[in-house]
Amino acid sequence: MTEEPERGTTPEEGEPETLDARTLIRSGNCVRIVLDQQVYVLRITRGGKLILTK
Repeated sequence: MTEEPERGTTPEEGEPETLDARTLIRSGNCVRIVLDQQVYVLRITRGGKLILTK
């Protein structure tokens, strides 16, 4: 099991940043994410899984 980094810590060089999905979504169960003018929806299911759809 990997230990989670403390909130607000800078990742080691070459490591990806770790974000909490519930922090990204803030309220409700989904959030829109835009990349190169394409809109994606990230949602948390009732079972606690993440689904990313276009």
